[in-house]
Amino acid sequence: MTTPKLPSSEITPEAWYLDRRRFLAAAGIAGVGIIGGAKLASAASQGTQQAAPQARGTPYGLQPNDSPTPWADVTGYNNFYEFGTGKDDPAKNAVNFQPRPWTVKVDGLCDNPGDYALEDFLKPSRVEDRIYRMRCVEAWSMVIPWRGIPLKDVIDRARPRASAKFVEFTTLLDPRRMPGQRFPVLEWPYKAGLRLDEARHPLTLLATGVYGRDLPNQNGAPLRLVVPWKYGFKGIKSIVRIRFTETMPTSSWMQAASNEYGFYANVNPDVDHPRWSQASERRIGEFRRRPTLMFKGYADQVASLYSGLDLRRNY
Repeated sequence: MTTPKLPSSEITPEAWYLDRRRFLAAAGIAGVGIIGGAKLASAASQGTQQAAPQARGTPYGLQPNDSPTPWADVTGYNNFYEFGTGKDDPAKNAVNFQPRPWTVKVDGLCDNPGDYALEDFLKPSRVEDRIYRMRCVEAWSMVIPWRGIPLKDVIDRARPRASAKFVEFTTLLDPRRMPGQRFPVLEWPYKAGLRLDEARHPLTLLATGVYGRDLPNQNGAPLRLVVPWKYGFKGIKSIVRIRFTETMPTSSWMQAASNEYGFYANVNPDVDHPRWSQASERRIGEFRRRPTLMFKGYADQVASLYSGLDLRRNY
């Protein structure tokens, strides 16, 4: 396995640069026309020049200074390497992606496997609007109003066997429709995994929308994983397979760089990335930095999942 070609934003996060331009512009030092121009123009390809939708939903774990990240940034500043490694590549390159019809395979150690059309896969689960803090391993963060179904609903319908301990997720493999897959940035298709108890946790969501609308292509249409206490690379997008296993699955980033990206991927200010600190973060749209919260602020809800586990070794 060759070392993946990581984007420059993982060395000096692009968000820092963009937010600096916003700060200077606000102070009257930079021209308004240059602020985030490329990013917002790309976001517009998915309709972000419409009236921005209003955030709605239950604000899980938010503080008074946590306001939802603007629609244009949520939909225009993304990691989705299947459509390119730049933060504005997904919005540009996914504009013609067709996420319907869609099939999800459920298999492995379960008693109710099958190939399900998306509509059948989602029924009869309850659809919920939830506002979560989210954090990328590159030390930038957002507050995102998701819409989706609890992953636990799907797991319960699949009826995993007693021997199932983990859940593996797989992204669509189609280099024709996903041009980033034509390059060996990672081993395709993208894969991610959770322990079964993590997957069944009430906070874990299969997102089908954002800001009350269907997921834009660049955000992982039509179905993506949201685990708010973990770093963003756990949020696998455009899911086509859910498989129950007895052994821990190896995710794509573990394959690519196991010394940097572990299985658990819990947000932890005390465990630095080998190339930068994780002790603080920069919220998109802000210039100042914030202290990173353990488990992204969801420790009261999820810390018990890791009782007795050395989170420095199991990163």
